[in-house]
Amino acid sequence: MLNAFANAFKIPDLKRRLLITGILLIVYRIGCYIPTPGIDAATLAEFFNRIAKTQGGALLGMMNMFSGGAMERLTIFALGIMPYISSSIILQLLTAVVPALEKMAKEGRSGYEKINQFTRYGTVLLSIVQSYFIALWLENPARFEGLQIVLQPGWGFRILTVLTLTTGTIFIMWLGEQIQEKGIGNGISLIITAGIISRIPTALNQLWVLLSPFSPARRQIQPFTLIIMAGLLVFVVLAVILITQAQRKIPVQYARRIVGRKIYGGQATYIPMKVDTSGVIAIIFAQSIILFPATMASFIPNPAFQKWAENLVRGHLLYTVIYALLIMFFCYFYTAIVFNPVDISDNMKKYGGFIPGIRPGASTAQYLDFIMTRITLAGALFIAFIAIFPDFIMAWLKVPYSVASFFGGTGILIIVGVMLDTIKQIESHLVMHNYEGFMKTGRIKGRR
Repeated sequence: MLNAFANAFKIPDLKRRLLITGILLIVYRIGCYIPTPGIDAATLAEFFNRIAKTQGGALLGMMNMFSGGAMERLTIFALGIMPYISSSIILQLLTAVVPALEKMAKEGRSGYEKINQFTRYGTVLLSIVQSYFIALWLENPARFEGLQIVLQPGWGFRILTVLTLTTGTIFIMWLGEQIQEKGIGNGISLIITAGIISRIPTALNQLWVLLSPFSPARRQIQPFTLIIMAGLLVFVVLAVILITQAQRKIPVQYARRIVGRKIYGGQATYIPMKVDTSGVIAIIFAQSIILFPATMASFIPNPAFQKWAENLVRGHLLYTVIYALLIMFFCYFYTAIVFNPVDISDNMKKYGGFIPGIRPGASTAQYLDFIMTRITLAGALFIAFIAIFPDFIMAWLKVPYSVASFFGGTGILIIVGVMLDTIKQIESHLVMHNYEGFMKTGRIKGRR
């Protein structure tokens, strides 16, 4: 593996792509520390320390994770890439239900560029709306227990905040596209991963404080606990890799056809059906829904509503059960949106393909739907387990959530998936230039 990384810098084109990717990621991280004008940073930091212990801190914590810590500092990249992700998911769902968009998606590269342009427009619109409401939210001292975060409230601050945060999101989107075209890997995914990885030093510092190796009197966790955590981390990463790469291969045989003097078909291939089709999207959907009541309760002074919402925060059994069920539901929901067995069956029949032992047409569609339903259950159960695993780690080993979050949840799925995809692309460049890849036997099978 070390030789493969060394060989990557021997190929001029690959070396240039890696350097461009690194430079653009550094630019992104620098922007995460440039503050938005008109904000009292010290007062804002104090507010985030307070709200982190309340119900509303969960949603802000998720936004802060995707923005790489820019949200709690309210920098020019405070919105992060979340508006682009939301717009992409909305367009992807609409493509499956709107015939015009579905037809556009089947036009190849031109259709993809049109949908991508709609995604950009949606990103700008969502950024304007979100940044405006953030400006209104920051101007109200009553919501911050009397803290004055905005130095000069008014329309001047609101317009400036909308322009700053929207421009920041557009710039991040542009950085992601530049990494995609001139760098290596998926640009948007790498930006999200860089933001999540940036939290590792803070988590290690908290872990060091809890361990206190030079002050046994202040020690809150034992060295043996640290060994258990290291073993669990390795286990979780291996499990995520296995499930992320797992797929069911459905054999497909194409009939041999003779057209003139040429013979077509007669080939044997397979349909790769992923165990985890939804990936991290199911967790994002489930988090957005289950965090909504708790977030609203922090702003609505209704005792009955707040008492009910208290059971829907991390650490309660009701929260864990509903969260897991929502994840499983969205795993099936997203799989049903993106996987259409009828279309696959029709395309196979059109080109003379069939599954051995299964009649073409409706029988093939039913068979594919049956197989996908079964393997999605395994993927949904695993994703639900990974999502709630940090809660068990936090309760069992008595560590803060910022440390426990690296043992599962959204962060670990994104990091592992993006790293596998990036390594796969690097390996393809190495193999193309007659260098050995990262594995001596076989090749890394990245996400399709």
